[in-house]
Amino acid sequence: MYLGIDLGTSELKIVMIDDSGRLIASEGEPLSVQRPQPQWSEQDPAEWWSALGRAIGRLRASRQTLWPAIRSIGLSGQMHGAVLLDSRDQVLRPAILWNDTRCARECQQLTDRAPELHQVSGNLAMPGFTAPKLLWVAAHEPDIFARVKTVLLPKDYLRLKMSGEKVSDMSDAAGTLWLDVAKRDWSDSLLQACGLTRDNMPQLVEGSAPSANLRPEVASDWGLSDQVIIAGGGGDNAASAVGIGAVNSGDAFISLGTSGVIFAVNQSFRPNPQSAVHAFCHALPDRWHQMSVMLTAASALRWLCGLTGTDEATLLAEVAALSLTEQQRTPIFLPYLSGERTPHNDPIASGAFLGMNHTTDRAALGYAVLEGVAFGLVDGLAVMKRAGSRIEQFSLVGGGARSAWWAQLIADALDVPVVTHRDGTAGGALGAARLGWLAAGGNESEVCRKPPIQQCFNAGSERHEALQSRLQRFRLYYRQQVAARDRSLYQNA
Repeated sequence: MYLGIDLGTSELKIVMIDDSGRLIASEGEPLSVQRPQPQWSEQDPAEWWSALGRAIGRLRASRQTLWPAIRSIGLSGQMHGAVLLDSRDQVLRPAILWNDTRCARECQQLTDRAPELHQVSGNLAMPGFTAPKLLWVAAHEPDIFARVKTVLLPKDYLRLKMSGEKVSDMSDAAGTLWLDVAKRDWSDSLLQACGLTRDNMPQLVEGSAPSANLRPEVASDWGLSDQVIIAGGGGDNAASAVGIGAVNSGDAFISLGTSGVIFAVNQSFRPNPQSAVHAFCHALPDRWHQMSVMLTAASALRWLCGLTGTDEATLLAEVAALSLTEQQRTPIFLPYLSGERTPHNDPIASGAFLGMNHTTDRAALGYAVLEGVAFGLVDGLAVMKRAGSRIEQFSLVGGGARSAWWAQLIADALDVPVVTHRDGTAGGALGAARLGWLAAGGNESEVCRKPPIQQCFNAGSERHEALQSRLQRFRLYYRQQVAARDRSLYQNA
């Protein structure tokens, strides 16, 4: 048996798989995000550890016979977060998360300090990444920065609590802007630009390699052997790729979770930072990937449900009842509730409904949200194609994969076939369990098989054509937002 732990933004999920790759059981714990100021997004790492203990307790109780057979654990997690520890490994402040955009100014500062940034890291400096967060802490919380001994990523804080070891993997480390992504090693010059050294960083291992073992006291509490291996693991998207079998060049998937991601596997490092496309290490050795990221995806649907007092199933049913003509009359939605990364790199972009009138109802707003997220993916795919990615089919994973209607809309908007898989909503947790299996000696060709296809959604030419005029309005409205913002800045200067 192999255990996978995925530390998401809104939920911690754990799954158990057997040595045939079958999903045996899963548990989840909700997580809350604190937003003490506009553009801030934080979590208390202690909440992650408490949530993991509760989920482990329930899974253990439900699978008492199988539980002692667990040989290894894999980790997956939200990327880019900054967990700051002092010399006694105590947390110095709440973790600053990936969707926190307070450090926009520090991105320019980092670019000025490290002219080699784009070439070495393969990415633009964006507020979501870890490095500019540390520059913000240095400028605004200098007393805390002076006490920083170690910087860990979220999932690696759980590893520290589980094992006592400070270790990260290549895929997650690539999202810090401190990694030489081609060499798969820390960059001394990029660290220096942030006032840090290798001494402040965890050790690096490949995601499929052993990283540590459970501490005896944790093993005893969990009812496991202290010889249980903890794999290097991966950032959430790289781990999801392993879970869906996207491990070879040309494999691609879309993840619809809090954020929306297009992920394509490459056999070499292929950066294209000028288009805000990410180039990261994969969680498996000698592989890399390109990725476009929109900051708000399925979370926009949850937001609208909260705003209108309904649940996702009810809203999706109301949307599905709209005719194509009714869909064409709905407002346009800009899904930039947390700013945007690909392709705009615009941390202060804002969400908006445009074109509402007295007939606009909840179903119309629901359709607009689903379509707006699909259009965000269209924009991301366009720049990935310009960066050299050639994609013939997408797997769809994450919470959004539960909606067949949304899957069809995405296929129509992108004009690319989309497939869903059995256990596709397990996402990073399933990939983490597979990485644990590999660390315990599993064979990649056996472990990383693609799960059976559940449904296939072919792109419909009629609907694709009908969407084009709305796509052009979607892009125009964003340009108008930027122009209005620029005019306001000019007038106030």
